Amino acid sequence: MSQYFEVHPVNPQARLLKQAAQILHAGGVCAVPTDSSYALVCHLDDKSAAEALRRLRQVDDRHHLTLLCRDLSELASYAKVDNRQYRLLKLGTPGPYTFILEATKEVPRRLSHPSRRTIGLRVPDHRVTQALLEELGQPLLATTLIPPGETEPLNEPQQIRALFQKQLQAVVDAGACPMEPTTVIDLTGAEPELVRQGRGPLDRLGL
Repeated sequence: MSQYFEVHPVNPQARLLKQAAQILHAGGVCAVPTDSSYALVCHLDDKSAAEALRRLRQVDDRHHLTLLCRDLSELASYAKVDNRQYRLLKLGTPGPYTFILEATKEVPRRLSHPSRRTIGLRVPDHRVTQALLEELGQPLLATTLIPPGETEPLNEPQQIRALFQKQLQAVVDAGACPMEPTTVIDLTGAEPELVRQGRGPLDRLGL
């Protein structure tokens, strides 16, 4: 049975986020709000939690998981970023964009794309997610909360609890989120490549 934390969307209760962080530290998989949709998250360094997250989404190791970071400096610890890429990242962070970049050695090999050694990274613009990341003290491994067989992400935390209460260790309820996934931009080539058009507008990035 998953624990259910109702938090204020602007001023989340620190004690509740501390409990959620403890669950993540212990290897739990949680549903959390972001500025695009609800996401499934787990501890970056927990192999079994990452495998549980993939099983829940029914995706294999070729599906890019995303690191949710607190800010650009943290993002740069996990990805190789040149000046051109950094300028684009600065325009899109924080915000509903996922950037595919070459992973550094800080990223466990099992989490990056098996043939490309790339990883998706983003800095969410959501008070609750940011406060949880601050409490945890490191990035979270994440994927959009889209149920197996569906194409749209879930937006209603009570529905998430009802569907996944036996598979999730916690649900952080901060109210409804937008029902649109992030815009995904691949920055590993000579030019930025749009992988998925989502909530983030391209003109904000000058594309």
